[in-house]
Amino acid sequence: MEKQRTLATSASLTGTSLHTGEQVTLTLHPAPPGHGYKFRRKDLPDEPLIEAHVSHVRTVERATTLVEGNAKIHTVEHVLSALAGLGVDNALIEMDANEPPIGDGSAAAYVQTIKQAGIVVQDAARVTFAPTEPIHIETKDGSLLTIIPDDKFRISCTQVGPDGRFTQYLSCEITPEYYEKEIAPARTFVFYEDVKPLMDKGLIRGGSLENAIVARGESVLSKEPLRFPDEFVRHKILDIVGDLALAGRRLKGHIIAVKPGHGPNAELSRAIVKRSSEISATVPRAPMPAGTGVLDINQIMAILPHRYPFLLIDRIIEVDEKGCIGTKSVTINEPFFQGHFPNHPVMPGVLQIEAMAQAASIVVMRIPENHGKIGYFMSADEVKFRKPVVPGDTIFIHVNMLSVKKRLGKAACKCLVNGEVVSEGVLLFGIVDK
Repeated sequence: MEKQRTLATSASLTGTSLHTGEQVTLTLHPAPPGHGYKFRRKDLPDEPLIEAHVSHVRTVERATTLVEGNAKIHTVEHVLSALAGLGVDNALIEMDANEPPIGDGSAAAYVQTIKQAGIVVQDAARVTFAPTEPIHIETKDGSLLTIIPDDKFRISCTQVGPDGRFTQYLSCEITPEYYEKEIAPARTFVFYEDVKPLMDKGLIRGGSLENAIVARGESVLSKEPLRFPDEFVRHKILDIVGDLALAGRRLKGHIIAVKPGHGPNAELSRAIVKRSSEISATVPRAPMPAGTGVLDINQIMAILPHRYPFLLIDRIIEVDEKGCIGTKSVTINEPFFQGHFPNHPVMPGVLQIEAMAQAASIVVMRIPENHGKIGYFMSADEVKFRKPVVPGDTIFIHVNMLSVKKRLGKAACKCLVNGEVVSEGVLLFGIVDK
C-alpha cells in the first residue's frame, strides 16, 4: 500500500509572477494526511484558503486559475506540477499575492524549494485512481486527451504549434527521479504572433526572455539555448502533471495527449473526478474490522456523555493516539429530518461537525490523564461542506489529531461517504473536568 507524503518542514521562494508582474513570496508548508493541496492568500483579509481542485477552476487562458469566493489564484500549474511530480500529496501553499513566482518559466525552482524542505512519509494510504476503461475528451480546437489503464503513471504527448511548427512527441513514465531531471527544467513558451494579443488582454506583464521561450517562425528567442531539443513538449507534459493534480487523486494510467492545453487538461481532470465518483458509488463498503481498536456503542457511551438524539457516532473502527475513524449510519428515522428539509431530507452540516467533534473527543478521552473529563467544542476553522448527506448514507469520520495539550485539543477532521469527502474542518476543543 502506497503511503501519503508531505513536506518535512517549510521552505519559501520569492520572485516575479508571469501574468501580473507582481513580486510574490510563496511558502510551502507541511500538511496532514488527506489535506491535499491548498493555497492560502496571506495578503487578503481572513487569509482565505482555496483548495486546488478542478471544481474551483474558472479560467484556463494561458494558465490555470482557481477561484473560491472572492479569492483567486492564477497560474497554479507549475507549483502543483512540482509537488505532484515529486510525489508530495499534502501541502499548504502560502502566498502574499494572487500568482506564484514564475522563476525561469519551468518548475525547477519549485523542485529546489521542495527538496530544501524535504519529503516525509505519512501514516495514511494514498488515494489513487486507476481507470478500468478509457476516458476520452476532445475539443473543438482539435485537442485530444485520453487516459487508458496502466499500472504506472505514463504520459505520451504530441505538441503541435501553429501551421504544424515545432511538432514534438515524447512518451515517458512520470517518476520523481525522471520528473526532476527531464520534465521540471522545461520552460514555458509562446509563439511570437500570440504575444501582442496576450499583452492586450493584460497578461504576461512579468514575461521576458529570462522566463519564457518565444518561437518566431522556425527560430526561438531565449536568454539561453534550449535545454532539450524537444523542450516544448516536455513543458506540455509539465503542465499536464500540474493540471491533472487538480483531480485530487494519484493517477495510475497512461495519458495520451495531442495538442494539450490548460482547458483540455481541466476537462480531463473533471472527467476523472466524475468517473471516480461513479466507481466509488458502486463499490460495496468494506466490512468493519475487528480488533482491540474497535469500540461499539456501549463503549462509546462509557466515554462520551452524549445520548439520544445527540449521540452521532455508532462505532469506532480504528483508534490510536494519533486519531480515529468512526461511523454514523444515517437513516430516515433521524429526528432532525422532521424539520430539516422534510420533503428533501439532508443531514445538517452543523451535525456533521458535531460528529467530527465527538469522534475527536473519543481520541482525547482515551488518554489516561483525561479519564472522567469532558471536551467542550470551542471553534471550527477551514470548514467546507462539499456534498449533501442523505438517508441511506454511512458516514466515515476521519480524525487526525494535530495537537493535544493539557487543556486543549486540535484535530483535522473529515466526513466521507462512499470514499468522497462530504465535509471537513479543523476543530479546537477544551478539556475540562465534569
